[in-house]
Amino acid sequence: MYIGDYLGRRTLYTPDNLAVVDAGKVPYRSFTYSELNNRANRLANWLRDGAGIRKGDRLAMLAHNGVEFLDTFFACGKLGAILTGLNWRLHWRELVHLIEKTAPRVLIYSDDFKPIVEQISQHTSVVEHWLHIEGTGIPNSRYFEKVLMDSVLRPVTTEDLTEEDIVALIFTGGTTGLPKAAQISHRMIAWNTLNTIIHDLQHNDITVNTLPLFHTGGLLVYTTPLLILGGTVVLTRRFDADQVLALLDEYAATIFVGVPTMYQMLTSSPHWERADLSTLRFCTSGGASLPATLVEQFKREKGVVFKQGFGMSEFGPGVFALAPEDAISKAGSIGRPNFFVDARIVDEHNHPLPPGQIGELVLRGPSRSSGYFNEPEASAETLDAEGYFHTGDLAMADDESYFYIVDRKKDMYISGGENIYPTEIEQTIYRHPAVEMCAVVGIPDEKWGEVGKAFVVVKSGQVLTEDALRQHIQFHLAGYKVPRFIEFRDQLPVSAAGKILKRALVGDSPEEVELQ
Repeated sequence: MYIGDYLGRRTLYTPDNLAVVDAGKVPYRSFTYSELNNRANRLANWLRDGAGIRKGDRLAMLAHNGVEFLDTFFACGKLGAILTGLNWRLHWRELVHLIEKTAPRVLIYSDDFKPIVEQISQHTSVVEHWLHIEGTGIPNSRYFEKVLMDSVLRPVTTEDLTEEDIVALIFTGGTTGLPKAAQISHRMIAWNTLNTIIHDLQHNDITVNTLPLFHTGGLLVYTTPLLILGGTVVLTRRFDADQVLALLDEYAATIFVGVPTMYQMLTSSPHWERADLSTLRFCTSGGASLPATLVEQFKREKGVVFKQGFGMSEFGPGVFALAPEDAISKAGSIGRPNFFVDARIVDEHNHPLPPGQIGELVLRGPSRSSGYFNEPEASAETLDAEGYFHTGDLAMADDESYFYIVDRKKDMYISGGENIYPTEIEQTIYRHPAVEMCAVVGIPDEKWGEVGKAFVVVKSGQVLTEDALRQHIQFHLAGYKVPRFIEFRDQLPVSAAGKILKRALVGDSPEEVELQ
């Protein structure tokens, strides 16, 4: 089995190396590669012999980050089965829709979500087997650890598995209706791992993963590539700034990935000043453009440099990388395409655009996903005749092949006939020293069609007035880009992956927003 059994192969080389620390447990639990492989084999044996799981069958996870998520992912790789990670912030009715859509035969869940699972069990007959990670579980549910203990320990492989077989479904955003499930193949994982190693990883790297494992950022950015390479992954149950700072120090982490809101929260932690981050080779930021002020603060106060990254559930997710030495001189750039990624900017007629012009970012390469699960039309719509994947992101490239995300097509708004990009305005707002977090959205206006509205969180102990902030924006940007409205808030709604939920700011519930 040359692909799929990632832990089996890695255990041949470094069986006694530390693979995973589950810092969501009390006390923390640590696993070598041999121990982690044994757990995946035990689970795979039960799934095959006890639940009848075969190649192509789906399993669902509704769980916080923990070793059990990785147990299931790697067991699926051994069996040729497909892991479906569910967003635990969604309403149970929405989860029922996703379960009906993907038809998992097994559902594994954290005790925190037992009330949701009870509702799911009453409203769908798709799931045949239930496994609970903690607590007592719903009726007829099995305890995850007991399943492992009672299962036989023998290697499990699926010899007819190929690189085009699917190992995971990751739900991605859409403009309407239910999210689509991107099909993650073993080919995609292999090429993304190679791209990541070329640009980022070393055999002895250690990372602390705070991003949810149901999200591409948590599962595929560093966690899976690093476990294939033989490094160490420290898992947190959820993001907690104080805990993350402590873990980065305790385990001498060498790389860390987060989104800008997480880095803002780290600097606001009461433990920030005394935190030792000296072992970090770099931090990677994705999900949104990283404010230059944060880059400068990490460098000045902790000696930590940044790599800006860019990826998506349907591609990579390692698509672009900005080298640390370019973090300031190319601030705002997502960098250059990773080694085996072809990228270009096209106009509305799909014609390539020269440097400096804004158009849609399109991508081509072997780390692309295999379309959307059971949605052939939607899958076909994303690809053009040359095999380029259309991202829906508005971007531009300079004459040195550094790319810049201007905004999402759906986030751009038009005011008085002018295209306005919220990301540009947000970057300007973040340059004010009193601003901790912000988001800009377009709202309807009878005269102009749309006007901007900025939502701003002020740093603790700082004072900022609307007039002062407006003057700051006007100093840097053209008048038509200055938001018509500014609203100060104590906090902004944030997704499980740490991204600001802009649509929740204009009336939609956070659950509805995360479905879009």
